[in-house]
Amino acid sequence: MENKTRMKNKYKKPTTLNCYAGNRYRFSLMVCSFIGCVLLFHLYFLNQSQHSQHVVMQMNSDHPYYRELVEVEDDGIKIPPPRKRSPRAIKRKPKRPTTLIEEFLDESSQLRYIFFPGQKTAIDPLNDAGNESLYYHPGRIWLDTDGNPIQAHGGGILYDDRSRTYYWYGEYKDGPTYYAHKKAAARVDIIGVGCYSSKDLWTWKNEGIVLAAEEANETHDLHTSNVLERPKVIYNKNTNKYVMWMHIDDANYTKASVGIAISNSPTGPFEYIRSTRPHGFESRDMTIFKDDDDVAYLVYSSEDNSELHIGPLTQDYLDVTNNMRRILVGQHREAPALFKHEGTYYMITSGCTGWAPNEALAHAAESVMGPWETMGNPCVGGNKVFRLATFFAQSTFVLPLHGFPGVFIFMADRWNPADLRDSRYVWLPLLVGGPVDRPLDYSFGFPLWPRVSIYWHKRWKLPYKWSGVYLFCVH
Repeated sequence: MENKTRMKNKYKKPTTLNCYAGNRYRFSLMVCSFIGCVLLFHLYFLNQSQHSQHVVMQMNSDHPYYRELVEVEDDGIKIPPPRKRSPRAIKRKPKRPTTLIEEFLDESSQLRYIFFPGQKTAIDPLNDAGNESLYYHPGRIWLDTDGNPIQAHGGGILYDDRSRTYYWYGEYKDGPTYYAHKKAAARVDIIGVGCYSSKDLWTWKNEGIVLAAEEANETHDLHTSNVLERPKVIYNKNTNKYVMWMHIDDANYTKASVGIAISNSPTGPFEYIRSTRPHGFESRDMTIFKDDDDVAYLVYSSEDNSELHIGPLTQDYLDVTNNMRRILVGQHREAPALFKHEGTYYMITSGCTGWAPNEALAHAAESVMGPWETMGNPCVGGNKVFRLATFFAQSTFVLPLHGFPGVFIFMADRWNPADLRDSRYVWLPLLVGGPVDRPLDYSFGFPLWPRVSIYWHKRWKLPYKWSGVYLFCVH
């Protein structure tokens, strides 16, 4: 009996071990199968994305102007030799090498004319006939049809289907620059939101100040002593109203709110409604994005600019809903500019360095509510410092060019903290296409979406319609 029991026990152990081994084998097989499926899924969509990119790129590359557009244009700026100093001064405090960004911020720099060219080189649509017609010159003074510098900083563009006209809204900063106190940032008193109209995106007519400052009531959000930044306007088909959202703050940037205004006409006047902290959070740099289904979204920097928040607006575009997502948490990004291409959402942001330029980053998402992933620096051309400083400008808006897939206009401001009214506009071609050069942060692979590229050009031509095809010209 003992022998039989021992024999049974003897054969039980291998059975148990075999069972465990089988379970481990099946588990390993399931894991390998899952990883294989994920890889196949990834490769399939990568192939589809690359095929789509190839079709768009091939279509565009058939045009010689497009090939010129994507050619890398260098811009070698040399830092001038340091001014002569006495031997005693050198011994007392040796001078460290000057950086190009320091030269940009120095209003007495010998390179000032490169960053802020003078009046003689201004873009003048009424006088720039012939070879200069429709050409952009990023960083130059840009005149309206009255011969005055355009005042639409930190702005955005609305295309109005009813009038078939483009409207450019922005901060009207035609006032003196000063500091409210020693530690304050450079500022200009609120004057209002300027509006300009155009049929060709190059010749701009001044439509006046469509939302004016409040001079008497010191408690009003729009009192001249406060801050109004980054106005954006969208049209609501349901209410037939033009709705403006903007960043509203006090001189110390502690109010951190958004303001809302409405109008029956794109040229105003806009009626100011109120300010609010969206979703109960502070809001500084912000933008509005209207999707293909007419749902509009508010995107704003929050939590001391450490993250962005995004959420849909109500149907009348006059408030936010309770739905909100935190994105780019801990990345300290501001100046968001959203756009969409072939079902994928893209966004350009800047770092948080006040008026000083810094590196732009491109982000992408399959859903506007996220998750959003960072793809890297989109800037191409110029030189390394140019690319790391976003061509010495900060993003404000990305304008799609209908009829030319994958091509957009990147709109940015070259801030002049010494004289903010003399801040310049940097408009450059932005293209979506080609493989990205940076893997995703959270996985082993590259994203399924194509690369975003902003190409530097000292001189390039606005798209124009010729035989039903939109073309770009550069020089």
